[in-house]
This record gives sequence, structure tokens and C-alpha cells, in this order.
Amino acid sequence: MKRLFVLALIFAGCSSSEDSILPIKRAITESVYASVTVQPDSLYDAYAAVNGILEVNYVEEGDIVIKNDLIAKVINTTPKLNEENARLAYDLARDQLEGKADLLATIRNEITAAVITFENDSTNFIRQQNLWSQNIGSKATYDQKKLAFQLSKTRLENLKSNLIQTERELQTKFEKAKVNYQSARTQRSDFVVKSNINGKVYSISKNPGEIVSTREPLASIGSSSFFIIELLVDEVDIVKVKLGQQLIISLDAYSNQIFEGKIHKILPQKDQRSQTFTVEALFINAPETIYAGLSGEGNIIISKRENALTIPKTYLVNSTKVLTEEGEITVETGVEDLEYIEILKGIDENTRVIKP
Repeated sequence: MKRLFVLALIFAGCSSSEDSILPIKRAITESVYASVTVQPDSLYDAYAAVNGILEVNYVEEGDIVIKNDLIAKVINTTPKLNEENARLAYDLARDQLEGKADLLATIRNEITAAVITFENDSTNFIRQQNLWSQNIGSKATYDQKKLAFQLSKTRLENLKSNLIQTERELQTKFEKAKVNYQSARTQRSDFVVKSNINGKVYSISKNPGEIVSTREPLASIGSSSFFIIELLVDEVDIVKVKLGQQLIISLDAYSNQIFEGKIHKILPQKDQRSQTFTVEALFINAPETIYAGLSGEGNIIISKRENALTIPKTYLVNSTKVLTEEGEITVETGVEDLEYIEILKGIDENTRVIKP
């Protein structure tokens, strides 16, 4: 009995005009908040392919570049020495292969002499063989001529085989030296850093004379006319974001203006440090002047309702109920913004709702 009396007092106290309202119909828009950063499209950091010392920057911040324009030059003596050594090895291998060196010429000269010796020994052996068949001469002389013939024949065959094998080895050595030389020249060409795109130089990170590492960027380059809106969306809201949704943007540099955009990319990987997802949008109406890194806030329009039955969100009890003069009533909710929420089922315009 005491409990019913207390509830009655609560209802009586809460049903005053200040703490109760009637739902009203209004336009309501649900959106997802995101922090905004404006970046040039295709923005990337340019790195040197080798460690060394920066010799010269060919560009300055703000310069317009086209693809393959020189950005910077790095000094590194090691690849230069490697190239020179590779060139010397290549020249030597080529000379040996083309016969300008003594190796193949020596073998060919030996073959020429061996042919003469073989022909002479062959003639002597045939003559002695004919004599021996007529029982003229001694067996020792015959064996001596035969042995000389066989030895000269074997030596000639060995020299010819050696020539073929040596030519193959020199050809292989030449091909390897050629590849090494070309590779060394390519590595040396990497001392020059070039632009990969048509765009603008947004930053220069090193000055001439400073040490350059392959892990440190030399410059940042991006589009000069096309900009991307980068948004960081909380993981609680990311499932609501879809391609093509409207974006309302306010930038700190343009405090009294509102810009519109459109969602065109949702990166699927969450940033573990910030616990956010990166979403990209394109401007529908862009500021007249844009600088890389402009920041602000954005609201991604999730859904809109015209003539929706709404109440303030503070009048909800446990997100699913409202308190009325007749007690708690379960309601079905729809679109919500920061202040109001749509009521789809449970009450109507004539139901007085009490603030809990």
C-alpha cells in the first residue's frame, strides 16, 4: 500500500506541464559524426633507393611537377664503384670472347701446330706401315711411328674439345658480366628520385648536405587540383556508413560556411591505435581555396524522415520505453539525431509523455 502511494506521488509530480510533453511531428535527420582532414588525391612520400647524402633538391614546396620530373639527387659512392668494377669485368669478358685477349688465340695457334704435327705423324705412320707390310724395317720403328701418330691425334682432338669448352665458358662469363654491368648501371640511376605522378610538391623533408636514409621520405607529392576528404569514423558507427551517402562538412578555415560531399570509399581495416575506420569522400561543392591538411568536422547523413513523430531522447526509459500517465509503454523507435528520436509504434500525438 505504501509503495502504491509513493508511485502515485511520483506520477503526480511528473505529470506537470514542465515535465511532460506531447509527441510532435517534424523532419528528423540521423547522421554519424566524423573528424575531417582534407588531403590531395594520390598523396605519397618519395623515398631514395639508397642511403647517402642529399646533393640537390630540384624542386621546392608548391612547385608543379609532371611524371618523371627530377625531385632530388643523392650521392653514394658504393654503387658507382660497383658499376666501374662491373664494367671492367664486362670489357674483359668481351675481349676474351671476341678473341682480342690471348686465351682463345693461344688455343687456336696450338690447334694449328697440332694439325701440322698430326699430318706429319700420319704420313710417317702410313709410310712405315706400308714398309712393314712388305717386311721392310724394324718392328720398333713401326711401333714408334704408330705411337707418335696416336699421340698427335689425341692431342689434336683434346685441343679442339678444349677450344669448344673454353668458348662456351667465355660466352657464359660474358653474359653474366653483361647482366651485372646492366644491373650496376640501373642501381646507379636510382640515385635520382623522380615524381611518379603529375601533381604538386607539398613538402620537402631534407636539405642538401643532410644524410638520407631509405626509411625517411625526401618529399610529399600529390594532386594539385583534386582533393580527398578523409574521415575517421568510430567502429560503433561504421556499419551505418554506406557508399554514396551525403556528407555535411564544416572546416575550421571556413567557420561560417558549410560544404557538401559524397562517400566514395570505405577502408575495411580498423586503425588499432585510434579504434576508428578511415572513410573517404569527394566534394560536391568545394571551398574556393584548399590547402593540404585542412581539418574540421563532418556529419554523414544516414537517413532522413519528413513529418516523423518525435520526442526528445531524454524522455526514453531504457531506450525502449516511455513513461505516460497510464504507466510505462514499450515503443519502437526509428531515426534519431542528437536531440530527438522518431517513434514508430506504441504512442501517438495525443499520448502525453512524462520525463523520467
